[in-house]
Amino acid sequence: MNFPSRARIESVKKRYQEGMRVELIRMEDCQAPPVGTRGTVTGVDDLGSIMVDWDNGSSLSVVLGEDLCRVVRDNE
Repeated sequence: MNFPSRARIESVKKRYQEGMRVELIRMEDCQAPPVGTRGTVTGVDDLGSIMVDWDNGSSLSVVLGEDLCRVVRDNE
């Protein structure tokens, strides 16, 4: 397994700050929330995974390099 650099993790932490809203675009997990589900970022772990409390009750993290989410702006 290739671990992301410290600089890459710091970049992810700046982009996905606690309290931000995100929308799931892709997650390859049989227990993943449906694409389009929104949630609130609770943090970024030491591997760069984005920890999210999804609106449907799930708490699966968005794995850096595998899954994809986007930041949702207030007016969306």
